[in-house]
Amino acid sequence: MTKPAAARRHLSSSPFKPPVAPPLKHFASGDRVTHDEHGLGRVIAIEDEVAVLVDFGSLQARIVSPYAKLTKL
Repeated sequence: MTKPAAARRHLSSSPFKPPVAPPLKHFASGDRVTHDEHGLGRVIAIEDEVAVLVDFGSLQARIVSPYAKLTKL
């Protein structure tokens, strides 16, 4: 039996550097984007840096932060 993965806290006495948080992605209305599953699309709305609404042509999808599969072109 294994324990579920949990975030480890960094000890100040550790000789290793603390993990660096990835930078937050910022999108603007009209940006061209690509998604790993849906393909190419255009941002049509932004919801207070919490989610973006993207038009992929055949469907519109609401993608929530941290936008792991969404990349700005």
